[in-house]
Amino acid sequence: MPESTLRRWRDEMVGLLAAKAPRLDRALKRIAKRGGEVVLVDGTLIPTQRRTGSEDRRNYSGKHHRHGLHFLALTDERGRLIWISAARQGRTHDAKAARHDHIVEQLKAAGLGALADLGFLGVDNPENPDDQVIVTGYKATRYRKLTPNQKQANRVLAAGRAPVEHGFAHLKNWRILTRLRIDPARATALLRALLVLTDLEVNR
Repeated sequence: MPESTLRRWRDEMVGLLAAKAPRLDRALKRIAKRGGEVVLVDGTLIPTQRRTGSEDRRNYSGKHHRHGLHFLALTDERGRLIWISAARQGRTHDAKAARHDHIVEQLKAAGLGALADLGFLGVDNPENPDDQVIVTGYKATRYRKLTPNQKQANRVLAAGRAPVEHGFAHLKNWRILTRLRIDPARATALLRALLVLTDLEVNR
């Protein structure tokens, strides 16, 4: 059988699986319908080989010190993946991606809150603090140290966020991601297809 035919079948299968991945609004509404109150949000980098030309710098993550594609993911409180964003250039910051995907607005529409790390500081700054839906903890600065209560709050938040790493671990167990060389558009379809397969694997 020609290799081109196999590649076409593979791409068609990836497309069919990716189409089954939930949209952000539907994923959040499903959590709320089940009685959930909080989701976990985080960003991560899927390593890729270096690109040539201008793509090389765009896909380099200063945070991770390597080339790759950035994406956001949401999990439920147990760490089960419920949504994956589009793949973006490796240099993309979590906060910028969250604003682009309107995470705050979608959370408010579903009546949910979210726990996030300090990479999401500034994403949710309502005039009334009681309207804040993304909790990120406290950040120390050169001129302002954290109080004991703030440090304790950060520890509690870190413990609550821990399951999100389990969700990423399940996804990154797919060996195909260790050889990722494709562009963001195709990577998005692949990641969403793997989300569907991961959900089937974890919950079978």
